[in-house]
Amino acid sequence: MASLTASGLSRLLGEWNVGATPGYRELADVVRLLVLDGRVALDTALPSERALSETLGVSRTMVTAAYGLLREQGFLTGGQGSRSRTRIPRLTPAGTTLFTGPVRNDPALTAPGLAAPEGLIDLAYASLPASGEVVHRAFAAALTELPALLPGFGYDAIGLLPLREAVAARYTAAGAPTTAGQILVTSGAQHALNIILRALAGRQDRVLVEHPSYPNALDAIRAAGCRPVPVAFSGGTGAGIHGAHGRAAQTWDMDAVQAALQQQRPRLAYVVPDFHNPTGQLMPDLQRRQLVRAAAAAGTVLVVDETLRELNLDGAGTAPVAAFSPAVVTIGSLSKSHWGGLRIGWIRASEDLVQRFAAARTSLDLGGPLMEQLDAAHLVRALDEPLPARIAALRDSRAALLELLAGHLPEWETAYPAGGLSAWCRLPAPISTALTVIAPDFGIRLAAGPRFGIGGAFERYLRVPFTLPPEKLEAAVLALRSAQDRLDAAPQLRRSLKNAPAVAIA
Repeated sequence: MASLTASGLSRLLGEWNVGATPGYRELADVVRLLVLDGRVALDTALPSERALSETLGVSRTMVTAAYGLLREQGFLTGGQGSRSRTRIPRLTPAGTTLFTGPVRNDPALTAPGLAAPEGLIDLAYASLPASGEVVHRAFAAALTELPALLPGFGYDAIGLLPLREAVAARYTAAGAPTTAGQILVTSGAQHALNIILRALAGRQDRVLVEHPSYPNALDAIRAAGCRPVPVAFSGGTGAGIHGAHGRAAQTWDMDAVQAALQQQRPRLAYVVPDFHNPTGQLMPDLQRRQLVRAAAAAGTVLVVDETLRELNLDGAGTAPVAAFSPAVVTIGSLSKSHWGGLRIGWIRASEDLVQRFAAARTSLDLGGPLMEQLDAAHLVRALDEPLPARIAALRDSRAALLELLAGHLPEWETAYPAGGLSAWCRLPAPISTALTVIAPDFGIRLAAGPRFGIGGAFERYLRVPFTLPPEKLEAAVLALRSAQDRLDAAPQLRRSLKNAPAVAIA
């Protein structure tokens, strides 16, 4: 088993000093980041408390307290009389702790796919609770309809006709004439993207993506063996800038998109034009037309994720991208507008492509659960019922978040989100991963900026959802302020992550 001498650990610590924070806490933070960063391997024996205190020239009490804090946080095993060994904590849905896996590809401490420990404010998710009575009433209606389906086998790779008809009617009303045969029901938007990749893309095929982009979409593209081609947003000068400390909203750089499509000829292009995740920006109709024409000229299949389309907080009107071309493949979902627990999504495409998608999905599953599809049919037919109240609440929370950020973190630059569920903040320094690592100490959980990019980009950015009520957002922003103050008082924490990969966040 590996071990580390006191002089070896001292070299890794670099210019560590007690600084303005309690010395034991800063020492523990730097060691923790070395473990998360991979520069101290898992199951490595650290030097004894006495040896390290002598080498660093600090009191043994300080080292003992630092090791004790690391044990409490789950980063060290062992105790007095034995060498402490490094490890990584993992939280289970029950809130217990397991210790597994490599650091760089492991969700580790702050994975939003795992339940947050009690008391933590969760800013890693950008999701809403269920739309209450509306979902319950739809399930009650679906329960009365379920007996009619029980004589059948229950497998349907395309989806129940009533739901497909309801979804098709929504597209037709929005300006994209659609038949039920153009809809395939999926188990959420992520499932839809996986089906599309399986049917249309091969290993090493290029897939154009916005940069930043939705993390789970990037994961799906990489898992399919495809190569993401990132195209960066550009700063704009449009309306809707947040306050004096805000910055120009980022917009799609269509010149860069068109150049990438022409030069790279990607097999697919995955975009989120409706309240883009994580920036909350809305693509205007002119750019939608340009995007459709450029994709067609390059022979690229345009895949449009409209999961957030219904969360239009300012009432700006745009047509669905499918209204500009019958070749567009569209992904939709009820996860953001109603409830992620429904696991209902869909693909809108030509009837020929829908048949290809249905054939491709059989290696993933044989169809979605029927009860949820019956429920979803009711929800889609009455889609506008819960939205006014939800949008009003989101407007209030967005206003509260932007005001809190301006008041408590004026050095953060926050682009005004036209809709969706989150704001994209530019930090005063490349500290996103460091903030994420220490955030649980201050009662919050974050998703680091590099999780939304490729190659370690966006260390100066953080996505902050406004899905919580204003009083919780206030507590969260105050915690962010305290966490940044901690980093400002301990510059070694920032230096130690200067060239480190981000901690993975699901």
